[in-house]
Amino acid sequence: MKLVAIHRYPRYVRGLWRLIATKVRYRQIRRIGVNVPESAAFIGMPIISMKPGSKIAIGENCVICSDSKFTELGVNHPVVMRTLRSEAMIMIGKDTGISGGAICAAVSVTIGDECLIGANVTITDTDFHPMNPAGRRYNQNPQEISAEPVEIGDNVFIGTGALILKGVKIGANSVIGAGSVVTGDVPPDSIVAGSPARFIRKI
Repeated sequence: MKLVAIHRYPRYVRGLWRLIATKVRYRQIRRIGVNVPESAAFIGMPIISMKPGSKIAIGENCVICSDSKFTELGVNHPVVMRTLRSEAMIMIGKDTGISGGAICAAVSVTIGDECLIGANVTITDTDFHPMNPAGRRYNQNPQEISAEPVEIGDNVFIGTGALILKGVKIGANSVIGAGSVVTGDVPPDSIVAGSPARFIRKI
């Protein structure tokens, strides 16, 4: 059977196909247990997993892009959202855009309104494994794995490939340079960059 690319179809057929695909995605995402409004847009299907008792909420007018055709830099993988423990939370504010990012919460990751999360950014509130080397690979005891909430304020711009680690608070309007590794708090209205990220200047 010969396959024809969707872009070769008339515009009204493409529009209908996108509408159907979007409705299917909403149904699948809500079935997982994600709290998501109709106004949020999913471009491509994200990878989402939730521990029983945990919560993921996505704000109004968010755009979650998992398809390289629709973002300039492309994405290394679909958007990933995972809660790793019961009672963990991922909360994403309204009008926020995420392209191919990975967000993992053992406690909580909170992202404010109108944030720009660049291509392939990673945000995590946990070390995933204990520091004690004895049996580290297989030890999933939450008492021995460090985790601290991550808070990202409103209107924050995080550049491509940045890594936001546990316990970090990023103030409103700040900019995180591409490829930065953020291990400490960032004051509001600041530009930081580097590995580890360092203060560059105020906006």
